[in-house]
Amino acid sequence: MSNRRLILVELNEVNLDVARSYVPKLGLKHFEQLLSAGVRRTSSESEYEQLEPWIQWVSAHSGLTAAEHAIFRLGDIVGSGVPQIFEQVEAAGLSVGAVSPMNTENRLRSPAYFIPDPWTRTPTDGSGWSRRLWTAISQAVNDNSSGRITAGSAFALACGLLRFAQPRHYDLYLSLLRRSRGAPWRKALFLDLFLHDLHVRLYGRHRPNFSTLFLNAGAHIQHHYFFNGKLDRPVAQRNPAWYIDPSADPIAEMLQVYDAILGDYLRLPDASLLVATGLTQVPYERVTFYYRLKDHAAFLRMLGIRHVRVLPRMTRDFVIEFADAADAASAQRSLSALRFAHDGELLFAEIDNRGDSLFVTLTYPNEIEASALVEGAAAPFLLAGHVVFVAIKNGMHAAHGYVCGVGEVTPYLPAEGDHVKELNRTLQRFFALVPGAAE
Repeated sequence: MSNRRLILVELNEVNLDVARSYVPKLGLKHFEQLLSAGVRRTSSESEYEQLEPWIQWVSAHSGLTAAEHAIFRLGDIVGSGVPQIFEQVEAAGLSVGAVSPMNTENRLRSPAYFIPDPWTRTPTDGSGWSRRLWTAISQAVNDNSSGRITAGSAFALACGLLRFAQPRHYDLYLSLLRRSRGAPWRKALFLDLFLHDLHVRLYGRHRPNFSTLFLNAGAHIQHHYFFNGKLDRPVAQRNPAWYIDPSADPIAEMLQVYDAILGDYLRLPDASLLVATGLTQVPYERVTFYYRLKDHAAFLRMLGIRHVRVLPRMTRDFVIEFADAADAASAQRSLSALRFAHDGELLFAEIDNRGDSLFVTLTYPNEIEASALVEGAAAPFLLAGHVVFVAIKNGMHAAHGYVCGVGEVTPYLPAEGDHVKELNRTLQRFFALVPGAAE
């Protein structure tokens, strides 16, 4: 049995080529240490529609391509039976912990700790802290577009900060919080810093053989603010001043916070560090607006759509569950009929019927004015009061990702250009779960 320890930090979609260009500008010494150890590019699916983090992270965890695991929606891993590295490592008699792993089902019999991502309905490790913090984080993340956080969530997060925040990061927390008004990317960085501190504390207490941390602020910031980055290659678009202060550089701020986070792991004396991005992003070349329904259930009631419950997912996506397939089909017809009077564009151009549920995406790409009228319902209605502006799309997914490591894991890294699914084999070889592995 292996007695090795490995920490996998999943910096979701972070462009490490951009990070490398910032290293000398910002003095990112921990990024420099990590990148100088060698970075390899991973590949993934060729169809753009299949370039989604909830698809590629399932590949990384399962060792299967998208076609093989057939998990195409966030949350669909639950009940799928698709194998995951977490239970594979545990089955070898090793201990496993995870904080916010994307689209991951908790099948661990005795997790050191397990806190799901904010969108996937799967049990925590059962501890009081994990349950309370997951509930609070899930509420805060899913209502982030409207800026709403409940009193209960705020209290739970405040208690969590008092319990788990590292003193060395107190000044950074205060700086992010103090400057967050009108700068929502700092709220995302605040949450990632807290998830990291929570992970460090849990890892230090339980010391599992394998521990995973998933961080999403980098992906969020690139999607929304890539045009403000001081990139080596000029971008075709710039963000308007009403959207963000032209002098702000959220990309730089993200990399500075992540540099501090990486430093904590690089200082650990007895654990290898593996960093992976799953996918990456590159600057977008068009102008697309993102909106999210303010109150999904109220919107469906207004349309007279019968449903059991509605589950918000990332940004524009949501899942509607129904009593039966007939109600789902009726709802699909109703939602598919909604289009804007002034340009004929559909409101929901992507609706995936799963029998007794629908996975829906608010796809309208243009700015929604106060006068925007939607037709196709029993009566035309103004949409602006039912949606909240999320962002102007700045970053788009690219099929490659990055992986790098420090310590005993380096001989087992995927080869240059390998599919991201090979991360599973890297982990299996490191923990001596397959032939040709470490002794």
